[in-house]
Amino acid sequence: MPPSIRLFSVFPFLLLLLLIISPTINASENPFKVDGKVLELDESNFDASISTFDYIFVDFYAPWCGHCKRLAPELDKAAPVLAGLKKPIIVAKVNADKYKCLACKHEIDGYPTLKIFVHGVSTEYYGPRPADLLVRFLTKFVAPDVAILDSDSAISEFVEAAGTHFPIFIGFGLNESMISNLAVKYKKKAWFSVAKEFSDNMTSYDFDKVPALIATHPAHNEQSIFYGPFEDKFLEDYIKQSLLPLVLPINEDSLRSLKDDKRKIVLTIMEDETDEKSNNLIKVLKSAASANRDLIFGYVGVKQFEDFAESFEVYKKTQLPKMIVWDGNEEYYTVIGSESIGESDPGTQILKFLEVLLVIIMMILTMGKEEPLTVGTRDQMDHSRNAPSQSEAREPHRVTDKEDKED
Repeated sequence: MPPSIRLFSVFPFLLLLLLIISPTINASENPFKVDGKVLELDESNFDASISTFDYIFVDFYAPWCGHCKRLAPELDKAAPVLAGLKKPIIVAKVNADKYKCLACKHEIDGYPTLKIFVHGVSTEYYGPRPADLLVRFLTKFVAPDVAILDSDSAISEFVEAAGTHFPIFIGFGLNESMISNLAVKYKKKAWFSVAKEFSDNMTSYDFDKVPALIATHPAHNEQSIFYGPFEDKFLEDYIKQSLLPLVLPINEDSLRSLKDDKRKIVLTIMEDETDEKSNNLIKVLKSAASANRDLIFGYVGVKQFEDFAESFEVYKKTQLPKMIVWDGNEEYYTVIGSESIGESDPGTQILKFLEVLLVIIMMILTMGKEEPLTVGTRDQMDHSRNAPSQSEAREPHRVTDKEDKED
């Protein structure tokens, strides 16, 4: 028999052998069943899962935790969508209350703790938890560091796909290399792009020359423009300051966004952040914030977040609004006279706030030299007998960082 005929006759056998062997090879390389469901991990397979998948999102939970129980169905909905991405993200969970050694190894001190592992390196997740928002948030990890937009329609499609949860940076007349390093550094906090063609967008984004870097906060209807200089330090300062809106509404989600920001926080505590008087005050705060980006301006309503407000010694008899300068951790200073900015007349509010702003700046300059909770703490006189200690006053804030240790 000629050699060519013999080769042809054995080909079906070789093909059959490959079909039999290849599933065995794949199974040995990947012992996990990837079917769009949440993987159950434990101490026996956790390390293998991290090394097997490029992107894996892990929920460290406790069975008794109420927040964990509410999160579980959201993860079930998100898992098949994330697994179906071009670069799949696998969703998994670990009973950290049962596998305590594993929890200790990954520094789990509250439930639920969510971490995403990218090529084996973990990052704690502080983003939203509803399934649709969680998918949109996590998609950033597998998206390009800098999106290249080659038409006006591409810009519109990119902005629409990015959604409203993150700030969006669009470079016009910029080479992507100018922002690529910073885009990698701040990828978890914002979307980055450069537009190559933008004939219609100079008007819609209200810039009049290039190069320009536009920062938008769709959820807050805010935009700012940076015309340079485009050296690393100035560019990074602009990006860092633009990651948050001018005035940040404080809630459990936004508190997480403050975790890595070292700026001092000027926090205004008001009765109800939705009433007309508060809305007028927020406008004044925005004007101040636009000229003082080295500070974070925020506000919180007692009606909306009572536990958090009480951590700054706000009680039923406390006159509001109350302004404090907070380091984001354990120390804060109350601003004397801040209650006077609650005047209903907008012009009076602005004048009063300018006076208060001078006090704030002086306080920040002396922070570290004075004792916390002694600058203008009028409430201490009223509540000296029943006010919580400083450590007790911080407790509600700690709880919102990690949510619940137990229900």
